[in-house]
Amino acid sequence: MLRWLLGSREAHNGVEKSAVVDIGEEQTQNPYTELSVLQGHNDIVRFLLQIDESRFASACDDGSVFIWDVQTGDILCELRGHTQKITAIVAWGASDILQGKTDIILTASSDKTVIAWDCDSVQQVQKATDFHSTVKTLLVLQSLDVWLSGGNELRVWNREFNLLCETGYFVDGGISSLIELPKNCVAAAIGKDLIIFKLSVASRESDQWDVSEVRCLTAHQDIIRSLITVNDLTFVSGSHAGELIVWDALDWTFKAVERNFSEILSPQDAPQEIKLLQTPEEISVQHLASDEESVFAAVGRGLYVYNLQVKRVIAYQKRAHDSSIQHIAKLPNGQFVSCSEDGSVRIWELRSKPLHAESVPAGFFSMWGFGKAAKQSSHAVKKPHDTGIVATLELIGNLIGHSGSVQMFLYFKDHGLVTCSADHLIIIWKEGNRESRLRSLMLFQKLEQNGDLNPRFSLN
Repeated sequence: MLRWLLGSREAHNGVEKSAVVDIGEEQTQNPYTELSVLQGHNDIVRFLLQIDESRFASACDDGSVFIWDVQTGDILCELRGHTQKITAIVAWGASDILQGKTDIILTASSDKTVIAWDCDSVQQVQKATDFHSTVKTLLVLQSLDVWLSGGNELRVWNREFNLLCETGYFVDGGISSLIELPKNCVAAAIGKDLIIFKLSVASRESDQWDVSEVRCLTAHQDIIRSLITVNDLTFVSGSHAGELIVWDALDWTFKAVERNFSEILSPQDAPQEIKLLQTPEEISVQHLASDEESVFAAVGRGLYVYNLQVKRVIAYQKRAHDSSIQHIAKLPNGQFVSCSEDGSVRIWELRSKPLHAESVPAGFFSMWGFGKAAKQSSHAVKKPHDTGIVATLELIGNLIGHSGSVQMFLYFKDHGLVTCSADHLIIIWKEGNRESRLRSLMLFQKLEQNGDLNPRFSLN
């Protein structure tokens, strides 16, 4: 079993000491103590996509897409059809409408093409090449069995790659992200605006599709960096200026807004922290995730937990990493994972803070004027200031293996974490105890097959 050791950078020769939380030398709460390093790509690996319980795809800046077996770490196939870096990748499950269709993945590239790949035959099945600009985002609407491409225009396509409808040309960088909303609507991030589009679906009376703009939301003061769906009633957007806005998914009005992440303090914070000048990179909302109860925001190099019911931040870690955080997610086991430009992957646990004890009356001694109680009784009892910070993010694991910026990660219930990085590598982080049990089981089975197992020993 591997035990990763945490080191702290001491202030020496003008080098600033790291302010990142240290959990000590042994990570006793970190289950991912074994790793497998996968090599194959020759450039930055930016995207990972889970295909099923045992396979995932990786997409690289050299235009290649690999499909891997997460259990063995073997490359199952290489998908080569793009000539420039991959800009988006999405899975498209088998259609409930069109029976017999296999699962496919869609990949977009800076070469202004989108390709559909069959995951079973690992063949290119469709390709669209007539884009006027790079497709930056892809969205599958499973209920309508169509997919959308977003760039300087928004286009709607069917499974056969027939163009059903499209919008006009957008400036300010075009569409950077898309999410699905109820009632055949989608939200598109274009610069600092959110535009709501509605799809008119072909019917018996007409075989024509249409997409039209129905609302433009202009509440953000800077470019929108992250856009996520929380549930059927709520979606959230975050901007480069550090704004987090909670929106109603039905009428597109905003429910709540948080603009002061850098000023949030708990009692143990030093007062001078709020006086420090911060660069835009330190306050930018880099990535968002949600578990429907809370929104998890990566703001610069810090992590914040925003509770949707009380509409405020309830926990945070201002210096969760040494550099900007690239990707965050809450795992089904309740743990929270983040990865950063500094090459680290960190595991966190959200823990409730102990309640403050109530002030005890001076009692018998103050009544008779004895001791310090008499002096205290003349002063009003001050209650701790309610900051709203009711929980803490505790660091329980630090996965050190990449030498470059970690772009994102995937979680597999039975196989651990998969990470990709600018160092061209993919790492599968496995649970040490589980892997040890599996190796023991395989050894006993092999001995049993060879007749070398003593009858007195049994796995049952």
